[in-house]
Amino acid sequence: MRVLIVEDDFTSRKYLQTILSPYGTCDIAVSGVEAVEAFAAAVNAQQPYDLVCLDIMLPEMDGQEALRRIRAMERERGVAPADEVPVVMTTALDDPRNVVEAYYKGGATSYVPKPIDRQLFVQMLKGLGVIR
Repeated sequence: MRVLIVEDDFTSRKYLQTILSPYGTCDIAVSGVEAVEAFAAAVNAQQPYDLVCLDIMLPEMDGQEALRRIRAMERERGVAPADEVPVVMTTALDDPRNVVEAYYKGGATSYVPKPIDRQLFVQMLKGLGVIR
């Protein structure tokens, strides 16, 4: 499995990497711009990601815009909605508007509040069929 972790906070980034690295290779991006570039590079190399963990609050380009651009790339390549990469949005924000925007309007697959509960996060990924 290939995972893209998009997180500007070092501690959160390392925590997600610790949780996900037993399941596959983890690439890191620290901004929305880097996330979009990494996603495009992976698709162009025909090695797409199997999971993207995307923080909502990021420098340069927020996670909402990065998600819109990732979904636009998939549409341009003819990826059916059922075949889109699972994108799990993460945030420390307690803002229902951001959750609604990411989850319902932006095409996020799921949403996880910080601090991330490891056991619940792994169970959610299993429920999505991303890991076993």
